[in-house]
Amino acid sequence: MMNLEKGSKKLGNAWAFYDWANSVYSLVISSSIFPIYYGTLFKVKGISTVQFLGIEFKNTALISFVTAVAFLIVAFLSPILSGIADYVGNKKRFMQFFCVLGSFSCIGLAFFTLENLTFGIFCFFFGLIGFWGSLVFYNSYLPDIAYVEQQDRLSAKGFSMGYVGSVLLLGICLFLILGKEGEEAIFAMRISFVLTGIWWLLFSQYTFYYLPSIKSNNKLSKNILFSGFKELKKVGIQLSENIVLKKYLKSFFVYSMAVQTVMLVATYFGEQEILWQSDSQRTSGLIISILVIQIVAVFGALLTSLLSEKIGNIKTLIIINSIWVVICVCAYFVTLPIHFYITASFVGLVMGGIQSLSRSTYSKLLPETNDSTSFFSFYDVAEKIGIVIGMGIFASIDQISGSMRNAIVFLALFFIVGVILLINVQKTINKI
Repeated sequence: MMNLEKGSKKLGNAWAFYDWANSVYSLVISSSIFPIYYGTLFKVKGISTVQFLGIEFKNTALISFVTAVAFLIVAFLSPILSGIADYVGNKKRFMQFFCVLGSFSCIGLAFFTLENLTFGIFCFFFGLIGFWGSLVFYNSYLPDIAYVEQQDRLSAKGFSMGYVGSVLLLGICLFLILGKEGEEAIFAMRISFVLTGIWWLLFSQYTFYYLPSIKSNNKLSKNILFSGFKELKKVGIQLSENIVLKKYLKSFFVYSMAVQTVMLVATYFGEQEILWQSDSQRTSGLIISILVIQIVAVFGALLTSLLSEKIGNIKTLIIINSIWVVICVCAYFVTLPIHFYITASFVGLVMGGIQSLSRSTYSKLLPETNDSTSFFSFYDVAEKIGIVIGMGIFASIDQISGSMRNAIVFLALFFIVGVILLINVQKTINKI
């Protein structure tokens, strides 16, 4: 460990490099190769349901339920972990713990088979916990290692490094998998999980070497453990006094449920519902679709920013949510690979835009306060609870109806309600 001064370029680069290390999880595990691998296991056996903890689940519904439970735990843990990080100062050890938990869980996915389903599901579960748990402490380091005027640029650098690193590893995995069928393809995917875990664990060491161990003599107590929830309660009270922000948060909560759910289930939908000509085409087609979404999302965020400058944030969000309604309805009729590619392109176009604009709109509507961290903690918890509800509803419809198409088209209702609530926000702003 080296002690570098706050604001130093080397320290900032070391912090941002963690994005390079851990972003491979969100792209390789959450978005692309694991969903393909998971679906392939069931296709090889010729089944679509499985017993887990004594209950029979549709395969896609099971993974959606597990994701919902994981995010519920993350939503509960985040305020507690934030309180510990701020008070005790031992955030580096906590960050390392979640990093190791996540990376080894990725490696464990290489041994995921239907014969040891419980082990594999728990690896998926703890991988998600490890990823999001480490981010709590990673984000909390930013004000400790960079001055206010450096933070926006450094945060953007981390995002860029994460994008490049994750796409690079996905390209390597694609090279290993393309052209392979059956057991060879399955083995190549397992290697990808191992590479993801090693990449995350190995490259994070550069970050941990330079990040300071911020020591404190403070000791944990019951009050500190739940201080994060007290802060959220205070923010909730302040929000009730800000009519515009309160109405905006309601709209965000509703449409964010659907946005995050679509992002988490898109590959599972493509793997199961699209009529691919071969297993090889399915694998390469889905991975290419994910890359298309990633690339188009960058341009989507730029176009959204330009549009919001011309007509305003809320009106732009209304347009984007309306496009999401059309995408969800059209997805019900998507059957061929070409349909899926076109749909993926439109998803990418509005995915990047709605995420970046939603957060910046929230920031603009915040009252003058020195406690912006607590307001954004409230925002993050609201987003995660939205994911829990969205994934829960999606999984339930998928489980009961036996079709992801019904679940996807149902999400259009959330976007429609989101549009209505956003129109109400715009009317309130116009009256002020």
